[in-house]
Amino acid sequence: MNEKELVAMRNSFKTVFDKRKSILDDPKTKKLQDRVINIRKDAIDNNKELLEIAKKSFKKNDIDFAFAKDDKEARDIIYNIINDVGSFDFGSNADSNVTSNVDSNSNSNLNSNSNSQNDSKDNNQTVIAKSKSNTLGEIAISKYLKSKGMDVVETDLGDRILQLKGKDNKPTHPTGPASHLNVQQISDIVNKAMDKDIPSEPKAIMETVREDVLNKIAKADIGISGANAVASEDGSLVFVHNEGNISLVSLMKTHIVVIGMDKLVKTIEDAISIAKLETIYATGSKTTSYINVVSGPSKTADIEKKLLKNMYGAEKVFVVILDNGRSQAIDSIHECLLCIGCGSCIVTCPVYNVIGNEFGFNNYLGGRGVAMSKFIEDSETSFNSGLYKCTLCGLCTENCPVAIQTNEAIEEIRKDSQKKGFYPNEHGKFRDNIKKKGSPY
Repeated sequence: MNEKELVAMRNSFKTVFDKRKSILDDPKTKKLQDRVINIRKDAIDNNKELLEIAKKSFKKNDIDFAFAKDDKEARDIIYNIINDVGSFDFGSNADSNVTSNVDSNSNSNLNSNSNSQNDSKDNNQTVIAKSKSNTLGEIAISKYLKSKGMDVVETDLGDRILQLKGKDNKPTHPTGPASHLNVQQISDIVNKAMDKDIPSEPKAIMETVREDVLNKIAKADIGISGANAVASEDGSLVFVHNEGNISLVSLMKTHIVVIGMDKLVKTIEDAISIAKLETIYATGSKTTSYINVVSGPSKTADIEKKLLKNMYGAEKVFVVILDNGRSQAIDSIHECLLCIGCGSCIVTCPVYNVIGNEFGFNNYLGGRGVAMSKFIEDSETSFNSGLYKCTLCGLCTENCPVAIQTNEAIEEIRKDSQKKGFYPNEHGKFRDNIKKKGSPY
């Protein structure tokens, strides 16, 4: 990030910090915070049980699902869903363990079917409406689907701006991905990408991007999103947003939802509590404009109380539950999985405010992202993501709604990292000097 982008990012962060000051001291917020801390700890401690409960609830709600052990498997599952809508039932083997509901033979058949279907589409490009999701960023789904000739349209304004930017378009905040760009930079990006001449005025930019997105997704039958939390007992997916774009995505003929297994909680009430606290810390507002709950495909019973499917919303809802190192994190440093995705830690992080999004891993920004990268990828990735850039000051914990001890997680990962040979060269020199001379110098 350059200095101009860092300044814009700091100004955005200051706006959020100032806006939420009073609401964080509200006794109701403190009470909600205590509740969510207990919800998250219980959810991680009982994750395996919640997976089993969710599996049964999804089946009852007519939601198809699959479990992906890693990012590659998740991408393959999504690709197969897109190409085999109508003939692919993930839930058919839902009584088995949640590991994979598709055997190797069916996968090969699906790939074969996919190729033949693709050949018969008269080269019409598949358009996919996508909403903001760190989990989708984790598996690099946009890049993957683009490589398959599909047009993935970001429906969130900030993500769409970064998509139009093209290069150097890593987000800087989980709920404000374009926080590092000022209005002039954004208008320049939009004008260049769309061959327009709109003024550097926020409303004009918003209206131009909105019209373009709506025109593009008018051709889409598939929507893909993450979810803020998943209620296992109810088999319900909870989404929070201000723009209304997730509502559009969820109304597509097929709605694919990708969640990390750490997003599972017990009930809708638990999920809503998390959504409310995330909103407070992320934006300084008590609630968002929209809280959507999806508990199955569209249906109605308004004619003689007879159930009919496929009214206005999705005909199919597919949930992909992603592990991708989370099981390992639960067994070693489960603190990494308590996160509710508000981004409060990076708003107050001294390192992040100096160097920006190079401190972190993919869409997981700051120290928590560095810690997660060890489990999503490996020790080398964690080292390269900024493992030794963290000052261990603990400000992230102090400002975290669920009090994640990120500095302690970083220290634990550093111990493992240096054993595997990943540490700053200067540190190695100090260590060797201490061994030889009894002094680091």
